[in-house]
Amino acid sequence: MRGNVLDLAVAVIIGTAFGRIVNSLVNDILMPVLGIIVGGIALSGLKLVLKEAYGETAELALSYGMFLQAVIDFLVIAFAIFMMIRWLNALKKKQTEEPQTPPAPSREAVLLEEIRDILHKNVRD
Repeated sequence: MRGNVLDLAVAVIIGTAFGRIVNSLVNDILMPVLGIIVGGIALSGLKLVLKEAYGETAELALSYGMFLQAVIDFLVIAFAIFMMIRWLNALKKKQTEEPQTPPAPSREAVLLEEIRDILHKNVRD
């Protein structure tokens, strides 16, 4: 059980680091390029204002740009995990497809074959 717990801890640490890398990729590389493509706007700043700010009260808004950014994060992570699992399955399949030598016949099978051959020979004679 210790090995499984250690494997899980390593997976969580690597997953967290991978999530940060993907977050940086989306925030710093993909979103600015996507913003330029759609007209030079920052997509993460897109929002639908439901109620304007009034005095001390802050505005009430739906930040759908941040949602789009989170969806893109998810898609990048899901694609990376899909490709990794696909690669691991191909590697596993390649290992299982190695030619295996058939097991040697049992002593009974050898004796039965000899009896069959003797009977077959006697029938011909």
